[in-house]
Amino acid sequence: MSKKIIFMGTPHFAVPILSSLIESTYEVVLVVTQPDRPKGRRQELTPPPVKEVALKHNIPVFQPENIRNEYEQILETEADLIVTAAYGQLIPTEILDYPPHGCINVHASILPELRGGAPIHYALLQGKKETGITIMFMEETLDTGDIISQQRISIEEDDHVGTLHDKLAEVGANLLLETLPQLFSRTFKRAKQDDSKATYAPNITREQEKIDWTKNAEAIYNHIRGLHPWPVAYTIHEGKRMKVWWAEKNDATYNGKRPGKIVACNDDSFTVVCGNNESIRITDIQVAGKKRMKVSEFFRGNKDEIKVGQRLQ
Repeated sequence: MSKKIIFMGTPHFAVPILSSLIESTYEVVLVVTQPDRPKGRRQELTPPPVKEVALKHNIPVFQPENIRNEYEQILETEADLIVTAAYGQLIPTEILDYPPHGCINVHASILPELRGGAPIHYALLQGKKETGITIMFMEETLDTGDIISQQRISIEEDDHVGTLHDKLAEVGANLLLETLPQLFSRTFKRAKQDDSKATYAPNITREQEKIDWTKNAEAIYNHIRGLHPWPVAYTIHEGKRMKVWWAEKNDATYNGKRPGKIVACNDDSFTVVCGNNESIRITDIQVAGKKRMKVSEFFRGNKDEIKVGQRLQ
């Protein structure tokens, strides 16, 4: 008889993980996800990605507004295990203690590093050279449970949140399927987290999206790729918000120039001074009221709007 699993997850990161369970020999008996939310300019009510996958496979879906107050439907399901991946709410003890094989989480960092809701962003923002997936037992406190398995991956120089997200989701799906047989046969090893080494990755705030040009070029490059393609870094150009979608490292230095100063405009980019007299080339932008575009495309119709001597703030 196949083991019965409840899956709890919400965004695109959780989709490959749920899909791997559906395609396995295990039976996903219930999917728990966040409620549908308004999305886009028209604020149309949109289901979470995980819900769409569940409905395609005729799996029952439960969408409590607050899991701490609404969980009876979970306890009525005779599940052997609960698997969570980026669900988005802290799960109460009543649920954690319910399944005989426990409640486990697929987390996108090498715990105890980067506990919290944005580990992929912070791995890039902090310029880390590697990250990975941790599968752990869930506790009521955030990402503190005993570790069951981990897998590391390298972060490439041109990785951003989008590429790293997809790599980690795939690693998470594969590692989960490798871990489940040990879990169900109770042959796994569990390791306590060293809380003294814990670091945190709270959700990105609007204030964090703004580029600080006084930082060195490496930090600014990591800032831009650590927020690409969501929520996207920005700067202020001539009093208006300009999103900076992508940039490239630059070897040129500029002594005596203030950070944020535009010092060169080429056909496909413009160069901005950073801290330590370093610089960076901006290649993809979005100015107020317009779509994202290559700087080369922007310059074809708006060459005079971005000029040498202007200063980004």
